[in-house]
Order: sequence, then structure tokens, then C-alpha cells
Amino acid sequence: MNATQSPSFWQLAWKPVIGLAILGSVVALATAGWSLLQDMGDTKAAYVYYTVEPMDLPIVVTERGNLESQLETKVRCDVESSSYDRNSSGTTIIFIVPNGSAVKEGDLLVELDSAAIRDRLDSEQLAFDKAVSQRIQAQATYDNQITENQTNQAQAELRVELAKLEREMYMDSENGTFKLSLEDIERQIDESKNLILESQAALELEKAEKSGIEALFKLGYRGKSDLEQSRFRFMQSEDKLASSVNRLSTYQSTRKQLEEYEFRMQKMQLDGDVATAEQSLVQTKTTNMAQLAKAEAAKNEAEKTEKSQRERLEKLREQLTLCKIYAPHDGMVVYARENSRYGSSTDIAEGASVRQRQELITLPDLSQMQVKTQIHEAVLDQITAGLPVTVKIEAYSNRTYDGVVASVAVVPTSSYYTSVKTYDCMIRIQERVENLKPGMTAVVDIHVDRLEGVLSIPVQAVAQVKKDTWCYVHSDEGVERRLIKLGRSNDKFVQVIEGLSAGDRVILNTDAIFDEAEEGANEISPESGVEEAPVVALPETDTQLAAEPQAVSLSSEPQKVDRPRGKGKQRPTE
Repeated sequence: MNATQSPSFWQLAWKPVIGLAILGSVVALATAGWSLLQDMGDTKAAYVYYTVEPMDLPIVVTERGNLESQLETKVRCDVESSSYDRNSSGTTIIFIVPNGSAVKEGDLLVELDSAAIRDRLDSEQLAFDKAVSQRIQAQATYDNQITENQTNQAQAELRVELAKLEREMYMDSENGTFKLSLEDIERQIDESKNLILESQAALELEKAEKSGIEALFKLGYRGKSDLEQSRFRFMQSEDKLASSVNRLSTYQSTRKQLEEYEFRMQKMQLDGDVATAEQSLVQTKTTNMAQLAKAEAAKNEAEKTEKSQRERLEKLREQLTLCKIYAPHDGMVVYARENSRYGSSTDIAEGASVRQRQELITLPDLSQMQVKTQIHEAVLDQITAGLPVTVKIEAYSNRTYDGVVASVAVVPTSSYYTSVKTYDCMIRIQERVENLKPGMTAVVDIHVDRLEGVLSIPVQAVAQVKKDTWCYVHSDEGVERRLIKLGRSNDKFVQVIEGLSAGDRVILNTDAIFDEAEEGANEISPESGVEEAPVVALPETDTQLAAEPQAVSLSSEPQKVDRPRGKGKQRPTE
């Protein structure tokens, strides 16, 4: 923030009460010392001067706050006691460390009654063992079902392949069963035809022989027996021919039956066998799926039961572990207090019953501390995270700590008692500390900036009425009121942008001007008889004091001092 955009000087430096008191005391002592050096009969006032010179002006915002731990762990009861004993209102504390005790990491803080949990743990262990056994059996059944399904499916697939192979063997156009049967009948038909031809030839021979014998018999050259034998052979030849013809007819009928009926019937039978085998395969697969799903469901149920029992068992074991609460880090034990809606409070002590998630102990880490303070809205825009801070603890005023602005709230703190808006600010102490306790009062100096080589004057030399700001400057002609333009400030000094030059002497005790006006002096000049006091320049210790401002609180509105608009001749209007 540049000088032209700075808040009003009285908004930034209206409360340096302690710093002004100290500096006022210095001025008063200087004035009193000079008065003692004057003639005892001289009652005229003397002015205290400050010579304006370029200086380094540290911009520091000073606030007060309270210590608290950076790491504050809340220890709670995590035991679900109500789930084990419906008649119990909570879990009983059988041991707790004394309030305010310093503990180390790993120390036992609280022990809760675990008898009900141990009883339940035994029964849950038995239930878990049973669930494990059932899961093993279900897994074995499932594995056996997989093997059985594979066997059944393999057999069904084999039946399908055999049926297809048998049909193929029958239907093969070259070497199939039907082809071979048909060829066999064709061969028999051919043989029958040949036999008929032989029978016909034999019959013709027998017929010719019979005719010759009959002729010879009539002539008397052959006997009757020869004639009978010839006739018998002829009849045999006729029978053989008839038999051959009948056999041929039978074979031809058989061929026709084979081609027109048996082939179709056998083909239908074989196709049916294939279809039946395929349908049986589908049925086997469906049955396998159903049986496997049943076995898998039983296995999954057994696994879920085992998992549920295991989780319950592990939860009980965890609950048993949670009955003993150990310190997560070093710190100081602070018992928690819980106020009910009826105004009563629940005390944490041995024998008391506590419920789940109830806070038992707050364990702040006293080696890592921070300061919680309030920042006035007038300087809020100057405070950002990361600014260096000097921290002083009122209980240990001879020691300072290095800190840093950790965070600044974006929402003001609500208050019903004042319209002043302040914002929470956390100052983190960057070193490990000892002997500090939460709640101690701390003063923080937030080092906002450092202006080098600027003209600055003490804040008590400045007067402001409404928009006019001035100071009183000693000149050769007397005391002159000079309008000035201010820049940034701390609790002791304020930067002067316009109106003053190096070497100017400003009056610090401006009240003396008003005292003189009360005596009727109309003009402040060397002729007025007022003896000029020596120039008082702040010593090196004062400059150092300015660099280390005292605690300033921005908890009330700034009070503006009404000054006259004349040349130091009138008193402020009441």
C-alpha cells in the first residue's frame, strides 16, 4: 500500500497507549529537567523540539493474543458399547491419567471396561470357525460340481460325435453302409440273372434230350427208365429256372425296399440319433449350469458368511484394542467437559460411563505453540500469510520468539458489543518451546514493511481535525502551524510525505502552545518573551524504541483530537 492510499493516520496510530505513555514520560522528564535549569522565577513555558531527519521507519502492527497449541489432538471414545449390552448407557472408565499430567507419546491415557467385549469375542470366534468349515465344504462341493459337469458334457459331446459318425458311415456315397448293402444286392441280382441264363440253357438241353429219348423210346431203342430219367432231369431244370427267376425277383424287391424305404428309415433314424444327442448335450450343459450355479451360490453364501464373521471378529478385536487409548504425541492432559442442554456437565473420571464418539481428553503439544490474535480492519490489507513476527510472552518478558503469520480469516469475528470489525489471525511460533501453556497472553509484532530513509516525526507532534493535518514547526519568526501530508506509520512515528524538510524542528509538547494562548498571547514570536527551550532530538534509545513498538490494541474507535484552525492562538473548542 503506497502512501497516498494509506488509511487515515488516526486509524492506524490512534491506540499506541503504552508507546505514547513511555515517550510522553521521556518528554515530560526532558521538559522538567530543562525547567530546573531555568531561573526559578521564570514561569514561561518551554517547548520540546524534535529535529526532522531521514530515518528507517519500520512498519509494525502490534496486537495481543492468547497462546494455543499448534497440534491439539482430541481423544474420543470409539468403543461401541451399546451394541454389546442394550442395558448399558455407555462404557465405564476403569483408568484415566490425572488431569493436567504431562505425558509422552505411547503413554496409556484411558482404559475402558472390556469385559462385555471379551465375552462376545469368544462366541464370535466359535461362529467364525463354523463359518470357515462351511466355506471349505461349499468350496469342495463347487469344485466337484465343476468336475462332474465336465464329465457329463464330455459324454454328451461324445454321443453327438458318434451319432454323426454313424450317420456319415451309413450315408457315405462311396463306402457307406447303404452303398455296400446296395452293391451286395446288385451283385446277387446279377448272379440270379446268370443263374437264370444257365437254368434256361440247361432246360433247353434237357428238353432236347427228353425229346430225343422219347423218339428213341417210341422206336424201341430206349427203355422206359431212360424216358423217366430224361423227364425228371427236364423237370429239375424247370425248377432250377423257376427258382432262379424267383430269387432274382426277391433280390430286385429287396433292392427296391432298400432304396425306397430302408434308406429313408435308416436316414431318419440316424438323423434323429444325432438330434437327440445334440439335444442331450444342450440339456447336459443347462443342467451343468444350474448345478454349478447352485454350488456357486452355496459357496458364495459360505464365503460371505465367513467374511461377515471375520469382520465382526476383527471389529471386536479392534474394539478390544480401542479400550486402551495411548497418547499419540507428547503433551498435557486436559479433561473434556460436556455441557448438556439442561445446564449440567458430564465429568470425566474413573467409574464414569462414556458413549461412543464422546470427547474424553484434549492433548495439546506444548512444544509447538501458536498465538491467536485479532487484526483490526484498518490494517487488514497489510497482513498476509508469511510475514515475520516477533512474539513476546507476558509471563516471560525477557524472551522473544520468532514467528510467522500462518493465516488470516476472511470473515470478521462476530460481536454484539462493538461495531469494530476484527479478523482472526494465527501466528505460528517457528521454534520448539518449553514452559509455555495454552491461554498465556502474548504480544505479537507483525513486521509488515520497513521504509528506508524517509522523513518521520513522533506521532504526538501531529494534530488532525477532520481532513486537515498539521504540526507546529519552530521558525525564525516563532512557531508556525504547517499543514502536512502523512504516509505510513507505526505506534511511535509517522512518515511525512509533504510539508516538512530535513532539519525542521517540530514541537512535541503542543499543549504548551494552548497554555500560552490561555495566558492571552496573541502571537508566538521571539518578541513574546517566551524563552526558547533547547532543541530536543530523540536519542538513539528513542529511535530503537520506535523500532520495537509496544503492544497496541485495535479494539476501540480512534479518538481524534480537535485542534484550532488558527496559528496557535486559541484553545480547542470544548
